[in-house]
Amino acid sequence: MAEGQSAATVKQRRGAVSLLLAMVLLGVFPLDVLLPSFPALAEHFRSTPADITLSISLFAVGIAGSQLLIGPLSDVIGRKGLLLAGITISMLGAVGCTLTTDYVHFLLFRVIQALGCGGFVLSQALIQDLFEGEERDRLRILMVTATGVFISVSPLAGTFLQATLGWQGSFVVFIALAGIVLLKACFFLENTRPAATGALSNIFQPYRRVLCDVDFLSYWLISAFAFACHFSFIVISPLIFMDQLQLSAYDFSLILLVYGGAYIVGGTVATLLGKRISPGHQVISGLCLILLSGLIMLYLSSHFTLSPFTVLVPMLICTAGTTIARPAATSKAMSLFPENAGTSASAGSTVIFICGGLISALISLSPANLQSTLGYSFIILSSVALVLNSRIHSRAKSPGASPSVE
Repeated sequence: MAEGQSAATVKQRRGAVSLLLAMVLLGVFPLDVLLPSFPALAEHFRSTPADITLSISLFAVGIAGSQLLIGPLSDVIGRKGLLLAGITISMLGAVGCTLTTDYVHFLLFRVIQALGCGGFVLSQALIQDLFEGEERDRLRILMVTATGVFISVSPLAGTFLQATLGWQGSFVVFIALAGIVLLKACFFLENTRPAATGALSNIFQPYRRVLCDVDFLSYWLISAFAFACHFSFIVISPLIFMDQLQLSAYDFSLILLVYGGAYIVGGTVATLLGKRISPGHQVISGLCLILLSGLIMLYLSSHFTLSPFTVLVPMLICTAGTTIARPAATSKAMSLFPENAGTSASAGSTVIFICGGLISALISLSPANLQSTLGYSFIILSSVALVLNSRIHSRAKSPGASPSVE
């Protein structure tokens, strides 16, 4: 920030940063915190844990569907009103979840909660609107780091809430946090309109523009593949640590807590690298670390018996690579269409959601050794991402390259 900024402006920026971090927390909170409460939910609704899993799937589908509308709509009518409406809807859905005694109604209220949570996709658009240059890049690193930490800590928080408040506890805490974020958004966001204007009937038109840009898709795929490595581990970690290694739920939560600490270290490294090397080299460095983690994972799975150590060591390296590559790739993608930041964020978030969901599902369904499958996946995903990054730079050096790519 410029040295001559007023104290009020500095305070507003700090408020915006805390708001964005709170949006990141609320984006992951309704999913992972609820996992330890599956048995209690099944008992309450006289169902099975497998049926309760449907609520997670419907929640993800609800978020994916709503963000496709919210992003381009925010480019036309502004961010603040949509964000406030989304938070309010998510709170109403959470209230309904705590009060209902019918399983079908519970699923309906979870979808309503998810539709509101789709508004949190605007965090990337707000970063593009409110910050510039290195400050914008540092904030994206911070948000990626925070996402990993929140996801890793969530199972431990969910275990505590289930033990103290029952399955309703996660919804009650979500309502309280959402209320705080609602107030912060009212105070720290200006009611301004973005640069893009147009008729409501044409709000989906920008999708054709951004999705037809090869570099835009390539950067988001790089970010998605890096995220998929982390997300796949989170999805199958209960199978490795609790089913195969027979660890208790509490011990499993502590392991994920250590894994979350790796995000902090990775975020610190990414911040230091951001001051010394270009975003393009940050992407390459991060992807090479993910590739290295895959090779180490395969070596350990072949020469040592399965243990928390043989799984965590390569995952810590993978996490460092993820926190370095993802923010740089995201910043490059978002910089291509700054006038359509909402649409760009929604399109990119959908790409990440689809890749993370499909890849993690394929890994979890693999009949082979899960540790080896993870290793092969890291190698394949990082290699493909490196090829995509190389093609981007090849196009940028070609005589007909557009200035925005360089």
